[in-house]
Amino acid sequence: MNDVRLMAYEARVNVTWRGQNGDLRDAVAYDSGDGDIKAWVAEAIGTGAVEGVRAERRVDLRDFVVDRFPASAQIPFNRIFLRPKTPFG
Repeated sequence: MNDVRLMAYEARVNVTWRGQNGDLRDAVAYDSGDGDIKAWVAEAIGTGAVEGVRAERRVDLRDFVVDRFPASAQIPFNRIFLRPKTPFG
C-alpha cells in the first residue's frame, strides 16, 4: 500500500499482533467503528492477509486499542493503529 494514494476519507491500518507488525492491504474509512476495524483485522490475520504477521486461526482482539491519527504535513494520509492494550494505556 506504500505506493497507493488514499482518498481523504480513507486510512491505512497498522496492526501489532503477538510481536509482529504489518499493514492491512486495503484502505478503510477513517471513521469506521472500532468493532468493524477489529473484525476486518481478525479476518485478515486469519487468512494471512497482513504482510509481516503470520496467519493464525484464533484471533481475539477484544482488549485491543484502536488509535487514530489524522493526516499531517509530515505524514500525508490518515492512519489507524490496532495494538494490544498496555498498563499505561
